[in-house]
Amino acid sequence: MALSDRIRKLIGILREEDLDEIEVRTWFSGIRVVRRRSVSSVASMEPAREDPPAEAVPEAKTPEPETPAVEPPAVEEGFEEIVSPMVGTFYRSAGPEMDAFVSEGSRVETGQVLCIIEAMKLMNEIEAEKTGVIRKVLVENSQPVEFGQPLFLVESA
Repeated sequence: MALSDRIRKLIGILREEDLDEIEVRTWFSGIRVVRRRSVSSVASMEPAREDPPAEAVPEAKTPEPETPAVEPPAVEEGFEEIVSPMVGTFYRSAGPEMDAFVSEGSRVETGQVLCIIEAMKLMNEIEAEKTGVIRKVLVENSQPVEFGQPLFLVESA
């Protein structure tokens, strides 16, 4: 499940259960969604009246602000995202002097290594789950990545 889908699901739970915040943690990541509510109160120093004056206008209720929906990054029609399965450092090749595993326009087969993510001094090879063509590399070499962060856009073959 993509990160944006998880966030939407958490926002739905916030609304359904009328919660102010919700947090989910796993070993390598965490998501926290908080609903901000504005509370306004008006205190009057006038004595209470039994009948309101004729020109009194009922107070307008301030609408409760909704938690903004998190929009996923735009994915072009027909492309699929390959996302990071962990937090770590993204590497396009097995070493600094070596060629990248894949580049834009590369055809990939199921099981082919796409990149390496280093996490806690372990090098984890990330493999293609489907056959297709790499249309866009979304992360720069040696950059930190988060769990669920899109790494590549792939056009299915």
